[in-house]
Amino acid sequence: MSAVQCAIRSPIALLIFNRPEETSRVFAEIRRARPDRLLVVADGPRPDRPGEAECCAAARKITEAVDWPCQVDRNYSPTNLGCRRRVSSGLSWVFESVSEAIILEDDCLPHPGFFDYCDVLLARYRETPEVFSICGTNLLRRHPRPSESYYFSRYPMIWGWATWRRVWSGYDVDIKSWPELRDSGWPARILGSTDVAAFFSAQFESIRAGTSDTWDTQLLFASMQASGLSILPSTNLISNIGFGRAATHTTVNDHPLASQPLEDPDRPLRHPSAVIRDEARDQILEQKFYLNPPKNSFSKRVVRKLRCLLSGGY
Repeated sequence: MSAVQCAIRSPIALLIFNRPEETSRVFAEIRRARPDRLLVVADGPRPDRPGEAECCAAARKITEAVDWPCQVDRNYSPTNLGCRRRVSSGLSWVFESVSEAIILEDDCLPHPGFFDYCDVLLARYRETPEVFSICGTNLLRRHPRPSESYYFSRYPMIWGWATWRRVWSGYDVDIKSWPELRDSGWPARILGSTDVAAFFSAQFESIRAGTSDTWDTQLLFASMQASGLSILPSTNLISNIGFGRAATHTTVNDHPLASQPLEDPDRPLRHPSAVIRDEARDQILEQKFYLNPPKNSFSKRVVRKLRCLLSGGY
């Protein structure tokens, strides 16, 4: 991996909880990137989990080792809010403070080039309203690479990503407009495939019913409402190191997406000539990771979480 040569201009938001070992590895890459501004969001311990308060404190302490010129802001919850409320409220706090940010969870280990990739694309698409997010995860590594350094997708992948305040302002953690859109036949109109529409409709129903403690399905909902496109890289820039018993959702160690190898990004980036969705690659994503997810020793909970936009192991 080649080293980052200069400090990253874009603010970095780091979301942490109770895993000091993973936090240490991710923070080491942030320290290497030397951002001008760092925003740390932390959830509090659960009272019924012995030793968790100490783990949360240890993870927070790791992020205090800032030894480069950097403005650091912290948003620590004294109590446990859970994944849905802590991440959504934490990112709302982030975008009250900054107009754009690179976002990492404590289990999303970035390639050093991920930060510059985000820096360049945040600036390039800052005023392009249809571009919704910049993602670091490539789930189609075994498929032929696009000729450009990235492509546009309907699906935001939040294992290492970046976005703007203009996008987050349309986010609603409770997706209050879902019942009206559902009854109007909106999912089938925008998704085309009845199977895909039925699948995501079930995810949105679980959010409205309050049975899913997640925040990322709501991000997909916001993107679909806005007809947004997310940038997905042609090489994999994020490795999820959070699979295992300590995770809340991704609890299986031998999952095929666990700790995927990191790959060098193109330098300089080769940009697509137009902002157009790659429908063929989106169809592959739908078939492989939503309608027919990889099979191994999954628990039903892991399958459900992977289908809910492949969020991190918080």
